[in-house]
Amino acid sequence: MKVLNKSMLKNGTNLAKSVKAQSFFLHVDCLENEDYSLDLPKGCNLVAVSQKTNGLSEEFAHRYPKHILLPPLPLGRLGLIKVSVAFSIPTGLLSDGDKVVFLCGSTHLKALDTLTFFEIGKDNEIVTTKNIMGISETVLPQVFETTLNLAMELANKGREGKPVGTIFVLGDEERVMQLSKQMIINPFKGYTEDERNILSPELKETIREFAALDGSFVIAGNGTVLTAGRYLGATADSTDVARGLGSRHLAAAGITAMTDAVAIVISESTGDVRIFKGGKTVMEIEKS
Repeated sequence: MKVLNKSMLKNGTNLAKSVKAQSFFLHVDCLENEDYSLDLPKGCNLVAVSQKTNGLSEEFAHRYPKHILLPPLPLGRLGLIKVSVAFSIPTGLLSDGDKVVFLCGSTHLKALDTLTFFEIGKDNEIVTTKNIMGISETVLPQVFETTLNLAMELANKGREGKPVGTIFVLGDEERVMQLSKQMIINPFKGYTEDERNILSPELKETIREFAALDGSFVIAGNGTVLTAGRYLGATADSTDVARGLGSRHLAAAGITAMTDAVAIVISESTGDVRIFKGGKTVMEIEKS
């Protein structure tokens, strides 16, 4: 696979030069330990993408100062690209109008086999609207990343082997609470903010259990989980949501249309994860 990888890297760098790309994303899990040199154009940032479970080593951080660590879940090629973009925009790695070259492949075969190019902000299969650019104004990037990771894990593994469908509403919490009502007794009431912060690893299993409840999670922009089992009163017109999507997606579109919040929805029927902002689906991550 060394010959193939060298050829793909050469083609990728040539493409980056021809389109004057601002970013070059490289799925480094497909490479062996050999040091491949990349002749990228001036001003083009190299961003390493990895799903390795052994964490971020000092060597990795030194070699790839700009990097993304994705959850070790089966994403597929397009899913890997979409999630990388979703993580990169709130953290400032990507901006509106950036031209991006993405090179990824099979980690099992250690082979780069997929080369793609897209422009952030233009409607395409990766990002459907510009609304995703405003996520960091409402939610801390690490809160968005942690919640999306958790949503994808729930979508792939479910709860006790059963499919899970739920909504996470992030940010603009005061307005969201005004436009919603409690369906059950709030299970997070009475706990300190540190105990119920989505960034706390100890909370992960609790979120997994409460994901089986009807209603949505409401999470503050700093990560504090305010409630679960919340009914979202704002509902979008069905014409604004793709045909075939159910009440969860209508509710997510509605609450994000009337607030500055971001909503992450897990489809119970398909396991797909969708991100809503400004009343629209900004990204759809299909279950692999």
